[in-house]
Amino acid sequence: MKYKKLFIYSALLLLQIAALKIVAHFPLFIENFYSTGFYSYSSKVFRFVFGWLPFSFGDVMYAILIFYLIISILKLVRNRFQSILKFITEGILLVNVLYFSFHILWGLNYYRLPLHESLSIEKDYSTEALVSLTQRLIKESNKLHKQLQSNDSLAVEFKYSLAEVFAKTPEGYAIVEDNFPQLDYTPKSIKNSLFRLPLTYMGFGGYLNPITQEAQINGLMPAHRWPLVACHEEAHQLGFAKENEANFIAVMATTNNPDPYFKYSGYIFALRYCLGEVYNRNRTMGEILSTQVSPGIVANYRESQDFWNAYENPIEPILAIVYGNYLKVNNQPSGMQSYSYVVALLVNYFENKTTLP
Repeated sequence: MKYKKLFIYSALLLLQIAALKIVAHFPLFIENFYSTGFYSYSSKVFRFVFGWLPFSFGDVMYAILIFYLIISILKLVRNRFQSILKFITEGILLVNVLYFSFHILWGLNYYRLPLHESLSIEKDYSTEALVSLTQRLIKESNKLHKQLQSNDSLAVEFKYSLAEVFAKTPEGYAIVEDNFPQLDYTPKSIKNSLFRLPLTYMGFGGYLNPITQEAQINGLMPAHRWPLVACHEEAHQLGFAKENEANFIAVMATTNNPDPYFKYSGYIFALRYCLGEVYNRNRTMGEILSTQVSPGIVANYRESQDFWNAYENPIEPILAIVYGNYLKVNNQPSGMQSYSYVVALLVNYFENKTTLP
């Protein structure tokens, strides 16, 4: 009888996993009844409840959970593991609650229709189309750099605080919403993470708390990244769980924003990914195109690279593997490499458009 609760909680967890495997085979159902149905309302409620707080309630919740786990482990060691059954049983119960909460409050969005199907565009593209878009991105990025920095060799310095960036993000979403009705970003709930330094050592620019629906930004990273990362995490809040799709939405939200600093953040992000893909397909063409990029834009890229290099540590590669496996488990079979798939969305979306935002 003393194992009864352990068996029940273990069975419930297995049932949850099995149910998710079944539901995952019905993306159209998830799209219509969860992502654009239940979730579109529940997420707004959570953003309304927690969005007004000047700090991240989700970060506080994580801190309490970590503290509780440490205390529980210390108690287990102190009583020489005599309460191991109780510890495991309560642990599996907690996993059940978190697993259910994660998926019902946000995680099912991983299994919705792929964005290219929702937009009725192709997922493959030609090298010629990629090169054409990259050339257009270079032109727009160079023009914005010239507008924001008189010296073409210097990086653009952002004049906004993080709070001002947060206040401006809905402006871009409001414009994009004309073409993407699912992008009604109200109310907003985005915070400067309380764990900025640990987040930096882990190699992350931001994350979404799937329980409280608060978007967290790493305010320590270079300011030119703030608009893009903020819009990326907001895209997660709007139900675009996959990283490549959130990146695409972030590019849309920043490049359509009337503020030139937002446009610059989005354009140089898209340019970096597209230029990288050109290198992968045709190294000679990649080298030719890279010479056309303003040195000041390269300086902004270098600013980001130097920042992350300064915090390199032995744990970061392990965390990258763990997060890559997390992505694979959650319907992103390419893991961390799925980030580069944003290029396919960008190329196919803009292929038949005469002008960029």
